[in-house]
Amino acid sequence: MNKNWNTVLWICQAFLAAGFIIGAYLKLSYPISELAEMWPWAGENQRLVRITGVLDLVTGIGLVLPGLLKIRPSLIIWAAFGTVLMMLGAIVFHVSRGEGSDIGINIVYLLLAAFTAWGRLKKAPIAETSIQA
Repeated sequence: MNKNWNTVLWICQAFLAAGFIIGAYLKLSYPISELAEMWPWAGENQRLVRITGVLDLVTGIGLVLPGLLKIRPSLIIWAAFGTVLMMLGAIVFHVSRGEGSDIGINIVYLLLAAFTAWGRLKKAPIAETSIQA
């Protein structure tokens, strides 16, 4: 059963990581004017676009790299908890702007991140590789 949990969690982590890395690419490389066409808030909050781009990149990396390298894999749990907090912030941000219809992806990411944190903590933790000299 642990192998099945591990597989499901890796799929979840890969999905989240891909979404965040794609988001980071868009937020960090596209001109603000183009982003504002997709996301109206981007034109009004240019600094926030770049900050969230960096956060998205760090999140995407943090959800998979520690597990792939088996170096401090507990960081996956912290990245997942951070994702939950980031998505709660995004939901509050969008609802406060009257963009409640745009929070669907935030809710999906929040649930997947919470599932990842729970799963890596309780069901299928990744063992750390010990490096010996």
